[in-house]
Amino acid sequence: MGLALAGRAGARLAAQLGFGAGRMTLLRRVMALPDPRFGTPRVLGVDDFAIRRGQTYSTVLTSVEDHRVVDVLPTREAGSLAAWLIRHPGVEIICRDRAGAYAEGARRGAPDALQVADRFHLWQGLGRAVETCVATHRDCLRNPSPSSMLPEATRLASGRPQGDSAPVGRRADRKKAAHALVHELLAQGHSRRAIARYLGWGLNTVLRYANAAHWQDTFRESRSRPSRLDPYKPYLERRFAEGCTSVTRLHSELIAEHAPVAYGMVRAHIATLRGAPSEAPPRPPTVRQVTGWLTRHPTTLTEEDRAGLKDVLARCPELDTAAGHVRSFGEILTGRLGATLTTWIDAVDASQLPGLTGFALHLLRDLDAVTAGLTLDWSSGSIEGAVNRIILWNQICQACVALPCRTSTIGRSRAVVGASIWRGVGPAGVGMSASRSRRWSIAV
Repeated sequence: MGLALAGRAGARLAAQLGFGAGRMTLLRRVMALPDPRFGTPRVLGVDDFAIRRGQTYSTVLTSVEDHRVVDVLPTREAGSLAAWLIRHPGVEIICRDRAGAYAEGARRGAPDALQVADRFHLWQGLGRAVETCVATHRDCLRNPSPSSMLPEATRLASGRPQGDSAPVGRRADRKKAAHALVHELLAQGHSRRAIARYLGWGLNTVLRYANAAHWQDTFRESRSRPSRLDPYKPYLERRFAEGCTSVTRLHSELIAEHAPVAYGMVRAHIATLRGAPSEAPPRPPTVRQVTGWLTRHPTTLTEEDRAGLKDVLARCPELDTAAGHVRSFGEILTGRLGATLTTWIDAVDASQLPGLTGFALHLLRDLDAVTAGLTLDWSSGSIEGAVNRIILWNQICQACVALPCRTSTIGRSRAVVGASIWRGVGPAGVGMSASRSRRWSIAV
């Protein structure tokens, strides 16, 4: 009853059946059971997990064939894994990630066992290498580079186009009336100075209205004072339209061309461009976006993603070559064509692409395990599942104050199917307890 329903539910059922058994009695009986004993698995999975992220890490060992947790090692060092393998002979296949400590521990503890590198971690490593390659060629993500396109020093910035419609508003009405009054007095034969004295205006104001054939000509065109930035405003506007909106970068580009401009001048002009209605084309894709386009399956890309990727690859031959290598590696991984891995490594090495070349050459250090991972069907999927369950229960129970719970090794309370989460044991085969003095302890 305790194994099936745990504490509270088991106590309620016991009361219905007519015999007294409290929830603590049932839990003590469950925790008093001897540890289950498992044989040495033929296919062993090895992975690490964080008890306290960045501080304390342990190693979980699982049986890949039946997806059960076998043991937990206190550290993730090679020595502890090698010692466990020596104490438990009979392991034939070891599924692991590409951590050097686990590779060394497997070699020392089970030299005859076949090591299999996990395919997920291989593809994850390839993704990081592709991101490095794309970041190196980030200039290809935009339109053709605008270098050497700075304007001549004598080129002036074009002014804003003026509308042809007549001005409207109260200010326009006042100017229209003043212009009519001055021309009416002039028609009566009065001099300009006499008109200025009669109206109480300045002579220059009267002259401006008298010399204007139409009242619309009295509007002064608002012209900014000449600036050292004027010859370079067309360049800044063109770069802004291309998607470069960083003031620091635009200022650095002008300084590289020995332009006598200050940072504040560039910032003020870019602020006016940001406030104006934008007619710029869509911003270029980011490094992460292009990396995703290259590493995702082509059938999962949208039409917009395919068009963007095609445009980027057409502008950058290096990224086009990298895309071919990524497709080839994907075919090797999904088709279990590990025998062709060395040919792929040679091709990537010959292309000398940043990131990808280093990744390919690094595979040579663990070539046998990588080839087995790309050939056999074994993987670390069940190990990742166990790690996820451990992390989940650890997070759930970190904020709980649990009753005393067994904390020796994985497997002690794994049969408590209906146990309460608050009590520190759970239905997934893994449970955690957190006390006031010791905030974490594995109680599985």
